[in-house]
Amino acid sequence: MSNSNIEKKINAVTLRLLADYEGGRTIDEVKRFDHPDEEMLVDILSSLRKMIFPGYFRNKSFRVYTVRNNISMLLEDVIFKLIKQITIVLRDDPQYVDAEDDVIVKKAESLTFEFLDKLPKIREYIETDIEAAFEGDPAAYNKTEIIYSYPGLYAILVNRIAHELFLLGVPLIPRIMTEHAHSKTGIDIHPGATIGRYFFIDHGTGIVIGETTEIGDNVKVYQGVTLGALSTRGGQSLRSKKRHPTIEDNVTIYSGASILGGETVVGAGAVIGGNAFITKSVPAGARISVKNLELNCDFKAKPAIDKEEPGQNETWFYTI
Repeated sequence: MSNSNIEKKINAVTLRLLADYEGGRTIDEVKRFDHPDEEMLVDILSSLRKMIFPGYFRNKSFRVYTVRNNISMLLEDVIFKLIKQITIVLRDDPQYVDAEDDVIVKKAESLTFEFLDKLPKIREYIETDIEAAFEGDPAAYNKTEIIYSYPGLYAILVNRIAHELFLLGVPLIPRIMTEHAHSKTGIDIHPGATIGRYFFIDHGTGIVIGETTEIGDNVKVYQGVTLGALSTRGGQSLRSKKRHPTIEDNVTIYSGASILGGETVVGAGAVIGGNAFITKSVPAGARISVKNLELNCDFKAKPAIDKEEPGQNETWFYTI
């Protein structure tokens, strides 16, 4: 195909798309300056990670590294970018739709510094999460390995950052941050979820934790776990209602388990076995397991395999 023919086809497709943009639909809106910048928000997360772990993630632009100059430069960068992004998204807050620009900028500045004041708290919680991962995973070589390579820790870190912004009422940005972590780790935690200290996600892929979930201290969750809602058929009428479960302190939830419903409470110290499906509250200290399915094998001359491994009993919880 000649260059002239390609150009004609490009022009034809362009004209069709421009005509299609006139439909007045949500996807047809062209807003050049009032949408958050996802790449900038990821940059903010990267800078915050360096501030939270100053000895692990350095600013490579410095030839001579000191914590003070590193943090000063990172803070300046975060402040500039976060104020800009919050200024943009505040227009989605009904109380600021018609506000003057200077009012919105001042509010964005206030929210930015309120958030930055939460960094010591975030660091305090993350320290406990690292400790929980190290104590809870015999495969962990050391804590440095956890900080650099555990997807669960990264997902928790982003959630703890996003959750503080969520509590401050910042629109859109918290969800964009946690969805970035979701795409990177396969772990989907809504920024509205409340998570206590010493939270450990083992393996992590496929975990879903809904907006109104409440998780206590010393909770351990394996891959494929869902802490979800019983039903979302009510749509927007369910907004701000408790739809997701409460998990109390010292609970372990093994792989593939689903715990659903806003009235569902898993009591302190309970253990939820793999693939359990729970829609009612579980008392403290309970052990919930799914009975092994019987496996029949016919190997002709060979005897059938025992359906239980040696030492396996009703307390087996399908861990990996």
